[in-house]
Amino acid sequence: MKISYREALRQALHEALTSDPRVFLMGEDVGRYGGSYAVSKGFFEEFGPERIRDTPLSELGFVGAGVGAALGGMRPIVEVMTVNFSLLALDPIVNTAATLRHMSGGQFSVPLVVRMATGAGRQLAAQHSHSLENWYAHVPGIRVLAPATVGDARGMLAPALADPDPVVIFEHAQLYNLEGELPDDWHCDISHAAVRRPGTQLTLITYGGSLPKAMQAASELASEGIDLEVIDLRVLRPLDTVTIATSVRKTHRAVIVDEGWKTGSLAAEIMARLMEDCFYELDAPVARVCSEEVPIPYAKHLEDAALPQVAKIIAVVKGLLNV
Repeated sequence: MKISYREALRQALHEALTSDPRVFLMGEDVGRYGGSYAVSKGFFEEFGPERIRDTPLSELGFVGAGVGAALGGMRPIVEVMTVNFSLLALDPIVNTAATLRHMSGGQFSVPLVVRMATGAGRQLAAQHSHSLENWYAHVPGIRVLAPATVGDARGMLAPALADPDPVVIFEHAQLYNLEGELPDDWHCDISHAAVRRPGTQLTLITYGGSLPKAMQAASELASEGIDLEVIDLRVLRPLDTVTIATSVRKTHRAVIVDEGWKTGSLAAEIMARLMEDCFYELDAPVARVCSEEVPIPYAKHLEDAALPQVAKIIAVVKGLLNV
């Protein structure tokens, strides 16, 4: 069955709300408006204001309330409109939700799910367009997910809600209109990366909104006889180093595509792990394609130039293969 990424998220939320009375959704405009990205459209009328809660414009306040609700036995899903705004909620997420199991000696857990849009490509300028997934992936005590397919959008929420610790789910804004086949078995774990395309000559490692670009680059290069393997990280913390290393030991080359900035990026962490685990398996230095080190511009041609693009990926791959 072919559905959109948005509809897959909507189905997952609807199932969660229907199957467990402890689950509720809150965030800015999630209720009467139906969500900034129309994911919760119709939920307010169906489930009512107790379970679909519109909040004030205060990420610090409503994410903090979500932490408290999770501690009190509820299963809150908190929607933050965009990752840039989530920086206002770093204290309840990083200083409280991520630490309480450790600080309480295992007596408390915070089963909180925070959903947020991330990424650029829609001409919304710097305050609405950055890719800060690695900021959260840096923090112990948080599980960080980046569904990039319709199947993962449908299947990741249920295990996230079942996790006793906080889970942050990043939904790239460019994916909401993406359409794809929903697999018959769309249930998934939230621990492992996925091989989206098998190959032999080089491993492309990516996640989130960059996956379609990596897949397109691999398809175009295949027409030239270049065979790439594409790894979708899916889970940014904890990283599935085993799947990454297994692929690189087979292909002996790797390129990482990451919409984050190069400095301090998730790509840098993956490169370091490949150096630690696969150094003697590599036939070339690991390369990466990241966003330019600038706030994301508003002008379309400048925004495109600042982001990883298919042409950039192809050029880096060919440089690594000397073709």
